[in-house]
Amino acid sequence: MIVEERNYTLKPGKAGEFMALYQKKGLQIQTRILGNLIGYFLSEIGDLNVAVHLWGYESLEERTRRRGLLIQEQVWRDYIAAVTPLIDRMSNRILLPTAFSPIH
Repeated sequence: MIVEERNYTLKPGKAGEFMALYQKKGLQIQTRILGNLIGYFLSEIGDLNVAVHLWGYESLEERTRRRGLLIQEQVWRDYIAAVTPLIDRMSNRILLPTAFSPIH
C-alpha cells in the first residue's frame, strides 16, 4: 500500500469556507472514486490554515487510474473551480510504509 498526503495551504480566513465546500461538493465524489480516505485534517499548531488529507492506494498505478477517473467527472471539475481561489499553495507526497508500519 502507498499513502498519498495532500496539503492545501488555505488563504487566511478561508478554512471554514473550504471545508464547507468540500463537505457539500467534494467529499462524496472523491471518496466514491478514490476509495480509501484515511483521514482529513486541519492544522492547529505550526503552519496554520493547512488542510491535510491522506488517501491509501494499492499502488502508484491504482492512484493514477483513480485520479484519472476523478478528473473526468464534471462535478469534480466544478468543485475544483470553486475551491481553487481559496487555496494559496498545494503540495503532495507519496509515502511508502516501512516494514513495521501497521499500514502496509
